Amino acid sequence: MHSARKLSDGIKGLIDRKFVLFLFVILLIGLNIFILEKISYIFHPFIVVLETVFLPFLLTGVAYYLLNPIVDFLEHRKVKRVYSIFGLYLVILTVLTLIIMKVVPLLSEQIASLISQFPTYTHNAQQKFEELIGNEYFNELQSMLGIDTARLADEFSSRVSTILSNAWSGIGGVVGKITETVLAIITVPFVLFYLLKDRKKLVPFVLGFVPTRLRGRSFGVMLEMNHQISSYIRGQIIVSACIGVLLYIGYLIIGLDYSLVLAVIAACTSIVPYLGPAIAITPALIVAMMTSPIMLIKMIVIWTIVQLIEGKFISPQIMGKTMRVHPITIIFVIIAAGNLFGMIGIILAVPGYAILKVISTHLFRWFKGRTGLYDAASPAPDPDLATPAELAQPAAPASRGPTDSAE
Repeated sequence: MHSARKLSDGIKGLIDRKFVLFLFVILLIGLNIFILEKISYIFHPFIVVLETVFLPFLLTGVAYYLLNPIVDFLEHRKVKRVYSIFGLYLVILTVLTLIIMKVVPLLSEQIASLISQFPTYTHNAQQKFEELIGNEYFNELQSMLGIDTARLADEFSSRVSTILSNAWSGIGGVVGKITETVLAIITVPFVLFYLLKDRKKLVPFVLGFVPTRLRGRSFGVMLEMNHQISSYIRGQIIVSACIGVLLYIGYLIIGLDYSLVLAVIAACTSIVPYLGPAIAITPALIVAMMTSPIMLIKMIVIWTIVQLIEGKFISPQIMGKTMRVHPITIIFVIIAAGNLFGMIGIILAVPGYAILKVISTHLFRWFKGRTGLYDAASPAPDPDLATPAELAQPAAPASRGPTDSAE
């Protein structure tokens, strides 16, 4: 009887431990994920709906974070939000019209010229490669490293053929994606108008679904997430535009061919931190290399100057330290997101990581406050210095965190 009661008290003490309960909750979550993964076909219609509305809401969100500060500024100047939204739409329409009339013809002309000159660039690159292979020092290096250029050429040819065949077979998918993108762009102005107009009603509407006790904490999480996303989107777009303008001016100064196309490519790829500039410099290197060695040196000098200006002056002033994410972490996050979700993952990697970081940080703070597992404990007495009375004295209970008292 005594042993059974002792066993029962031991089991009860084990269950009362909060850490074991936490592990039990994790086990239940994992079990639910396993079951949902087995019946994932049930959620297929919801996934289709999510994929349909994802791109319009993504574009609308980017436009909202760009235009909302201007609408708020005009509202503080006693201008009604509806009037300021219509005024912004008129300005944007005017700018787009000027771009279509002035910039697009020049851009299309340079793209057509680049496509027509591509065989010439390919032939020149082949000649330079053959000259490099025939070089005496290259032959010595090749024999030293054991490189088989014929095998590498065959592998490269097979890979190019595979890529071209996949691209040809995926033309229908590309056309479908273009159609989805056009429809998304058409719906963006309408969704954006109501989002800008009823901005102040959005947060109370969302918090209405949150339990009353958690609304204060949830509102703080939403504020921090909004700050992270808005700072990143506005800052990254402004930095990318500055890089494109500076490179275009630099390319015009040195007389590099296809300067507008190369600057636009650099501006678009610079949206991806750290990896974007490395991708953007590749076409500029090819064009400059095929032009002349002097042009290659000039292009590298211009690129280095622009990167120094961006790193020392533009990004610190615009981006600041709002993200608080280490560059190595950003690089690994971008690579992992690209492998998981493709190009969309690369673009959304950093803001998505920032959102998950905010949520995880607040959840960890809540867990520490509720469990008290991380409270400071009194240091154990040194057996060599403490007296027997001090060793026999029980440890003082850990103080609870301020979050528990608030709860």
